[in-house]
Amino acid sequence: MKLKALDQRQAGILLPLFSLPGKHGIGDLGKEAYEFVDLSAQAGFSIWQILPLNPSSSGNSPYTPYSSFAGDEIYISLELLKDWHLLDEVPNYLQDLKRVDYKRVRLFKNRYLRKAYQVFLKDKELKKEYRTFVKGTFWLKKYARFMALNKANEGLPWVDWNDEDQNIKGSNEGLEAEIDYIQFLQYIFVKQFNLLKIHAHQKGISIMGDLPLYVGDDSADVYEYRKCFQLDDKFYPKFVSGASPDYFSKDGQLWGHPLYDWDYLKKTRYNFWIKRLKWNNEIFDILRVDHFRAFDTYWSVPYGSATAREGKWIEGPSYHFLDSVYKQLPKLNMIVEDLGELRPQVHELRDHYDLLGMKVMQFSFGEDERKVKYKIPQHCVVYTGTHDNATLKQWYEELDDKERMKEIMKGLGYIGENLVEDMLAYTLECDAVVSIVPLQDLLGYGKEARINLPGTVGPHNWSYKLTSFDDYQNQIQIIQKMLKKAKR
Repeated sequence: MKLKALDQRQAGILLPLFSLPGKHGIGDLGKEAYEFVDLSAQAGFSIWQILPLNPSSSGNSPYTPYSSFAGDEIYISLELLKDWHLLDEVPNYLQDLKRVDYKRVRLFKNRYLRKAYQVFLKDKELKKEYRTFVKGTFWLKKYARFMALNKANEGLPWVDWNDEDQNIKGSNEGLEAEIDYIQFLQYIFVKQFNLLKIHAHQKGISIMGDLPLYVGDDSADVYEYRKCFQLDDKFYPKFVSGASPDYFSKDGQLWGHPLYDWDYLKKTRYNFWIKRLKWNNEIFDILRVDHFRAFDTYWSVPYGSATAREGKWIEGPSYHFLDSVYKQLPKLNMIVEDLGELRPQVHELRDHYDLLGMKVMQFSFGEDERKVKYKIPQHCVVYTGTHDNATLKQWYEELDDKERMKEIMKGLGYIGENLVEDMLAYTLECDAVVSIVPLQDLLGYGKEARINLPGTVGPHNWSYKLTSFDDYQNQIQIIQKMLKKAKR
């Protein structure tokens, strides 16, 4: 089935892969993902937006991964490995939990993945396909070596390894078996993801991936491409990422990623970034690029600062970078996250390349929006909320001035009696060319279904998981009518 282009009016659904029901403690690339695609196509959606699938490090945030190229093996479906005769029986595990317990799931899955690897070693047909994958995947060997060294060093950050291990051209002695196993995991991950994508395309669904702007300091990216980052002679960051102080946070936000050395990157024609974008653009149908404003100006905080207040604004690579990107990757298909307080130059940069920015309905009723009568522009992607926001129900329950919002919705032509339903309807019916709604908002879920609370770390983040699709199935006909009324 032909996929819709981004300039066609359409609707999408947002749900992280880990939030799918799963027989082994987490949503993965198995049968439930196919069922979700089928249900979403039946409902009338044409986009499934997910969060980054890269291997997460401590804290389980998909936005500080070990690599911007590799996939997290936690998403490999053991059921599919059984179908491929790489595993015998696999027992259900943590199936009914409403939160992902990453540590337990990783230990469980790794046990069976290693069993599958031993069977794979005797499978001539799969090994032939595997060798082709290894040969054609430019980042794979260095990533596998990095992760093998990470294991050999018991998870110690790479900046604290010995000189031999820190050397990207160092020896693989003693690591060969583990490197091969890690490469096998990536082969299986990509194979399973591509099969899911083929199925999604057959149902008319595009998969939108999410590319974080920054990468983690303890990552294969910084390890291999260390010249691309502002590091000192011991490879610690000189400056780190963050957000400037504002009305909501007097100290700002200290994210802690190493900052790019844009002067060096410019000399390489932005080689590292081109590789990142090219690979992810091939994996996904559409890319959402996070924190777009940093291409214009970014907040730079001296390493070791207690808060982000000590930072300052630095000019980003701007037009020179994006000119180079589109010259080298003319078919790049992306939208950009451009939320928050921004200077006009950010919007000018976005509009120069005709990029779709984002609007979040929860933040679309302030003083600036009042001046345009709360109308959502056509050239954007509108959300009820994202992974960083409260669910729509939680937002309403915590809203201070409910009467004001009801009056606004009445002014937009809605009854104003059920604000959550009105907000959902307006998100779908407004002028925005693309509307995307988290599944939790479609189903009226509350605080318990929030994905992430920014500025906090803990098991409440990145762990929300469905136990079944029953509620979704029961709402399909209602959703169909909503999308039909919205002409999406």
